[in-house]
Amino acid sequence: MKTYTTNPAIPAVFLLPLEQTLKHAGQSRSAWHRDIQAGLAPKPIKLGVSSRWPSDEIDALVRARIAGKSTDEIRELVRQLHEARTSEIGA
Repeated sequence: MKTYTTNPAIPAVFLLPLEQTLKHAGQSRSAWHRDIQAGLAPKPIKLGVSSRWPSDEIDALVRARIAGKSTDEIRELVRQLHEARTSEIGA
């Protein structure tokens, strides 16, 4: 029987529903959607009619805010997160 273990070098990534995303990001629903439109928060991944956000992207966004990154720096981070999503698909 084959045993599977978690590789600690690869962090676990979860797809968070909106309510968990809002709690993690510490934002209201309306502020979150405004930030998405402004490029200051990642767009969701659509799964049928559901929307989910990768936990690692939300973690990166929260860390950037804690570090006091500027609006432009956060916008660039979100752009890079979206770019990484599409490059991972082609890998």
